[in-house]
Amino acid sequence: MNKQDYYVILGVSKSSTADEIKKSYRKLAMKYHPDRNPDNKKAEEKFKEAAEAYSILSDATKKQRYDQFGHAGVDGSSGAGQSYSDMDDIFEHFGDVFGSMFNQGSSGRKKKVGPAPQRGHDLSQEITLSLKESYLGCKKEIGVYRYVICSDCNNKGTAPGTSVVVCTDCRGSGQVAMRQGFFSFAQQCGGCWGQGFKIPSPCSICRGQTRIQKHERVTVTIPAGIYDKAELRLNGKGDSGVFGGTSGSLFLTVNVKEEKQFFRKDVDLYTTITLPYHQLVLGCEVDVKNIDDTFEKIKIPHGCPVAKEIVILGKGFKKIQGHGVGRLIIIVQCDIPTKLNKKAKEALSEYADNLGDIPSGKDLFSSFFKKFLG
Repeated sequence: MNKQDYYVILGVSKSSTADEIKKSYRKLAMKYHPDRNPDNKKAEEKFKEAAEAYSILSDATKKQRYDQFGHAGVDGSSGAGQSYSDMDDIFEHFGDVFGSMFNQGSSGRKKKVGPAPQRGHDLSQEITLSLKESYLGCKKEIGVYRYVICSDCNNKGTAPGTSVVVCTDCRGSGQVAMRQGFFSFAQQCGGCWGQGFKIPSPCSICRGQTRIQKHERVTVTIPAGIYDKAELRLNGKGDSGVFGGTSGSLFLTVNVKEEKQFFRKDVDLYTTITLPYHQLVLGCEVDVKNIDDTFEKIKIPHGCPVAKEIVILGKGFKKIQGHGVGRLIIIVQCDIPTKLNKKAKEALSEYADNLGDIPSGKDLFSSFFKKFLG
């Protein structure tokens, strides 16, 4: 039986470009595709003919032999010809031509040979720190409910000595062709729920799910300088994957508790020191306790105003991004006594008399004490 000319089959000429040949083949493939022509033997043969023609004319070497010698140049002993008897062979070879015509991705209707690995889900949780812990960094242990690999089946989902089998209803594609009147379409296979495979003998522990839920203790390393509402990512600490897939991540949202003695602005650490009036007036040196329980010696200048900020470089929070350390900023406050003995009152009264009338803008304290002592 004489074969039909490949150019005639595809409806192109010898001078057609590779793109034109591919476009023509794609058009025929869509027209005679089995999903659009279920149980149509004639359409199936047309589909196979177009695939055979395209396998020759899309290959520059085979096309040259065909143009020179005809079918004799690509058949038989030459080994260049390609005849397709199995539909899945066509989809496997030319899946990139079909693209997503039938929601099959770049691999056409290539058979699934078994369960595909799936990545586990990401998990999220909150963790609470003190301001001191965020300043120094620390290690925290938290409890997490997550899916872990089933050790009995080693993430396979099958009982010992058994394996998954290809679904006979959809032959591993996960879809079956349906027809309604003039329309044909593919829908999820009900026999395997679109997976393309079945597990005849599931693992007795995970029941074929390849993983089980478990409560675990996870140690988290908190970097120094972490800030409120920061998010930490722990790779591999989310749910384990299915059928050998990678594990998801655990995302931790950091909550930093407020404290009375210290507070944070950007990477600067703030605290206050309250001194008696005479130390602010005369000046002094004092030790200030930092949040890490170390002490910083600072000098209070004479005539120090209330709310003055004394800055110590390099004693704030470490920068999470980039390099450097913030400042420790000490805000000076004045301790105003509410109770004074007779001797203290007389001393303050004498002090106020010696100062005389000084504008309040220059000396708020003397004005305050004159009013206080009345």
